[in-house]
Amino acid sequence: MTKIISTPNCGNSPKMEFLKEFNIAFAKGNLAFLMESVTDDVVWEIMGDKKMEGKQRFVDGLEQMKNEKASELVLHQILSHGKEGAANGIIIMENGKKYAFSDFYIFKGAKGTKIKSITSYVVRI
Repeated sequence: MTKIISTPNCGNSPKMEFLKEFNIAFAKGNLAFLMESVTDDVVWEIMGDKKMEGKQRFVDGLEQMKNEKASELVLHQILSHGKEGAANGIIIMENGKKYAFSDFYIFKGAKGTKIKSITSYVVRI
């Protein structure tokens, strides 16, 4: 079971609430939700590590990460404006490793929640 701590008040922002759910799905390994949330031509770049282009490569990248399970997700901030969004926090794995992360999102359009691009910065702490 993954413990979720979320301090941002997503209140009346549907995109901020969506980004909260997207990050929770990532921490819990909910591939179905993550796959449904991105465009077919999604680009996910983990800075300093790899760049995945297209939904299948996105899924392949997620599959590779499934071996390490998250025990806790702490979301510090979630922002959104128009076609852009961001989230940052800390993810703690079951094996004790901790990572600080910042993710920057570009949506397909100002309306809707399909993600076209993700740029991730991840630092082991």
